[in-house]
Amino acid sequence: MVLGKVKSFTVNYDCHNESNVPVFASGDSVSGRVVIEVTGEIRVKSLRIHAKGFAKVRWTESRNAGSNTAYTQNYTEEVEYLNHTDILIGHERDDDNSEEGLTTIHSGRHEYAFSLELPQTPLATSFEGKHGSVRYWVKAELHRPWLLPMKAKKEFTVFEHIDINTPLLLSPQAGTKEKTLCCWFCTSGPISLSAKIERKGYTPGESIQIFAEIENCSSRMVVPKAAVYQTQTFYAKGKMKEVKQLVANLRGESLSSGKTETWNGKMLKIPPVSPSILDCSIIRVEYSLMVYVDIPGAMNLSLNLPLVIGTIPLHSFGSRTSSVSSHCSMTMSWLGMALPERPEAPPSYAEIVTEEQRQRLEVTAARDEFEGPLFAYIQEFRFQPPPLYSEVDPNPDHASRTEEERRSDTCPSR
Repeated sequence: MVLGKVKSFTVNYDCHNESNVPVFASGDSVSGRVVIEVTGEIRVKSLRIHAKGFAKVRWTESRNAGSNTAYTQNYTEEVEYLNHTDILIGHERDDDNSEEGLTTIHSGRHEYAFSLELPQTPLATSFEGKHGSVRYWVKAELHRPWLLPMKAKKEFTVFEHIDINTPLLLSPQAGTKEKTLCCWFCTSGPISLSAKIERKGYTPGESIQIFAEIENCSSRMVVPKAAVYQTQTFYAKGKMKEVKQLVANLRGESLSSGKTETWNGKMLKIPPVSPSILDCSIIRVEYSLMVYVDIPGAMNLSLNLPLVIGTIPLHSFGSRTSSVSSHCSMTMSWLGMALPERPEAPPSYAEIVTEEQRQRLEVTAARDEFEGPLFAYIQEFRFQPPPLYSEVDPNPDHASRTEEERRSDTCPSR
């Protein structure tokens, strides 16, 4: 749509990533251009940009105030993360319609560059939820005399990076639960559930390996299942609103009475979802893995394992199955290995050093810069062969005392 002599008025970002999508993080420089295309000369008072970023929460609740009386209670809250203004053409004052200080833009396409720095403080990740959102955008305004301002706005995405390569997010998550079914005065056997995942932190596109064991000692047919849930929590005026959404799920085989099922790394893939939001005061986005047993006619037996969806994936040099506990267990098993009762004799000096090598090493001509008793002592010590090996201890009394002291200091657990 042509308004006056302005054919188009847009905001474009300089994207430095391969996907050509404007994605930034705290501390990054956001740059771009305001593009104006005109079909004739226009006179402009000012061209300015306004960059803003904020988290906003809003929902309503119906209240009953008495007989036939009801009203709606609004809950709103806002947190500002970015507020930046810059003037690209003209001056700050544009409240009058005088002809002084106007800038002429000729026919054609014109680009006006802008740049701004995002705050170094942590920013909330861009998010669109049911009762709130986190948005960042740049709005350009073109002011001309005797005309309404033209406006163009374009959003950009901010990711507050979460690195899952931390001890907290690499630690395994596990749990165990048991449930006994009752019907009046009859009690059936228990249903037990144990589940474990290799770590707490994942990124979208990864698969969660689920290790679980389900034992059905009841008289009913049950079905083991697993699901990833996203929980959105909104806060305003001391109130809280929570929304829970299913992200991904899987189903195991039906389990009859007296049967046991084992999951040895059953895979559940995480689809493209928003990263966790944990530092915003009015919006939280959290994830959890629920491993549960679907029991007909009774409450499900469920186990919740917390998840954190990050933006920086697992490093290539890190094993997906490694954890602190597994590393410690490997270390302890290595320490517990028994040593041989009698060590083998080391090879003799003549077996590993030939006569030719020994003659080449025994250099008698010393250089001027290395003259002195210290260098002579080092050379003498270096080229002497080691003492002959013998299994007969020349100091038996001292060796026995040392052996007794060593045994008294040894940990019995090893």
